[in-house]
Amino acid sequence: MWTPTQRYPDPAIEILDPAFARYRVFSAGVERLATGFRWCEGPVWFGDGRYLLWSDIPNNRILRLDEESGAVGVFRRPSNFANGNTRDRQGRLVTCEHGGRRVTRTEYDGAVTVLADRHEGKRLNSPNDVVVASDGAVWFTDPPFGILGHYEGERAEPELPQNVYRIDGETGALEAVATDLAGPNGLCFSPDERILYLVESRATPNRRILAFDVADGRRLTGRRVHVDAGPGTPDGFRCDVDGNLWCGWGMGEDALDGVMVFDPGGRLIGRIRLPERCANLCFGGRHRNRLFMAASQSLYALYVDTQGCAGG
Repeated sequence: MWTPTQRYPDPAIEILDPAFARYRVFSAGVERLATGFRWCEGPVWFGDGRYLLWSDIPNNRILRLDEESGAVGVFRRPSNFANGNTRDRQGRLVTCEHGGRRVTRTEYDGAVTVLADRHEGKRLNSPNDVVVASDGAVWFTDPPFGILGHYEGERAEPELPQNVYRIDGETGALEAVATDLAGPNGLCFSPDERILYLVESRATPNRRILAFDVADGRRLTGRRVHVDAGPGTPDGFRCDVDGNLWCGWGMGEDALDGVMVFDPGGRLIGRIRLPERCANLCFGGRHRNRLFMAASQSLYALYVDTQGCAGG
């Protein structure tokens, strides 16, 4: 059962390396903002409207939290079993949909534009997570998780390998930029966009976070293991302005549910304990210093002394 901290600093925020101490706000504790969902994913912050959107995948809806009032309502239902969400550089919502097996953009007037649903004539699997680079290109992962059953989509046979794709921001051309992956999941860029981080969530023997060098803003080279997750399950993540990775985590025998924080070298420096596995997160609030955490059946938040990268 969730109970908020009654003392500061919040013991749920653990400093595992002195480098993490500067990111903890002494009098800020983990808050549970809402609960009662089935599987929370894909939070995205809309600063111009002061609200957060996130997906409740099995309930086939996108939810909205109003920052000022704390009210929670439905933004879109049905959502085509929406999973990952982000905003493009014009502020429009970009969404990965399991049900439509596609990536969409919600226009200013509410119309939905399909950005990608096929590659080389074959249907995508079930787009999972998405980021938009400063040049407008949309990068997303495409594992088969949403077509494995009827809980988070519709059961179907995969037609394509499990790839990472890039949609060109000018031409709309779709190309596979990383292949031969086992469960590509969360992804994000480093602050300078020279590195793309990617969760390989079905890698064996351990799940891991990979790092790629980004060449010319479109090609991935230098594939390497950035973090060996051991028994843990990294999922969605975002980068702060100092290059630290804030990673949703959990669901392992010895793993801690919540958020793990790694420095740019891949060293674990801190963690945030939650009573549920955290699937994904984002930075929001007026100064992008509030961490919103979509964790299983609940939505949590924590003020931190850093800022999320623009575009994340």
